[in-house]
Amino acid sequence: MSTWLDGMRALVVGGGSGIGRGVVEAFVEEGAHVGVLELDSAKCAELHAQAECVVVQGDATHLGDNERAVDALINRYGGLDILVNCVGVFDFNRGIADIQGDDLPSAFDEIFRANVASQILSVKAALPALQASRGSIVLTVSTSGFYPGRGGVLYVATKFAVRGLVIALAHDLAPDVRVNGVAPGGTLGTDLRGLASLGLESERLDSDPNREADLRARTPLHVALTPKDHAWSYVFLASRRSQGITGTFVHSDGGRGVRE
Repeated sequence: MSTWLDGMRALVVGGGSGIGRGVVEAFVEEGAHVGVLELDSAKCAELHAQAECVVVQGDATHLGDNERAVDALINRYGGLDILVNCVGVFDFNRGIADIQGDDLPSAFDEIFRANVASQILSVKAALPALQASRGSIVLTVSTSGFYPGRGGVLYVATKFAVRGLVIALAHDLAPDVRVNGVAPGGTLGTDLRGLASLGLESERLDSDPNREADLRARTPLHVALTPKDHAWSYVFLASRRSQGITGTFVHSDGGRGVRE
């Protein structure tokens, strides 16, 4: 029986943990040849040991590192059909009044570089190969890109920016490349960290022992979703089963929108 991504070649930027790692595992299960760009050396080592993929250690906010990852996948498998970006950092719900004026420029630069620039740079690096294969791009937005209240002023602003990026790229790259987004809600087992510029780099979103109960309580479906749960939305949008879909979003959020 054929699988959803049988023989397709995919690069997952930020695939070392959390939703990105869930995407890597789901793509491999669905028959894709997978490459990963990951910053953390320990996560790279774990991927080498456990996953069937090409692993490149590098910084997704640098164009050259994105290009190295694209080249590594092409050199191994002869092309690129799918680009996914799951890179991100969090502001732990800091409102504008919570951020000191002197810290604001550096915090803005850090979060927009990670959450927005990394996605633009990965697209730039992958674009020639994706145009050649008439491939697809799936970017990671968030429920915070549609509804305020689950992130601070900077995080929400970045996710609205990525939402706009999906729409702009879908318009610009049609008909050769499809571009869509997944908007996950709260996630169990995420390694999403805070901004170093605000002293939050040691904070981890999943560290709250009550997180599962909290996630279930705030979703109409009463679910606490894992990275693998979200990953199937990426599989669908990357596959040829969604060949008529571009410029749209899958809301993997337990139905949050029906309460807004």
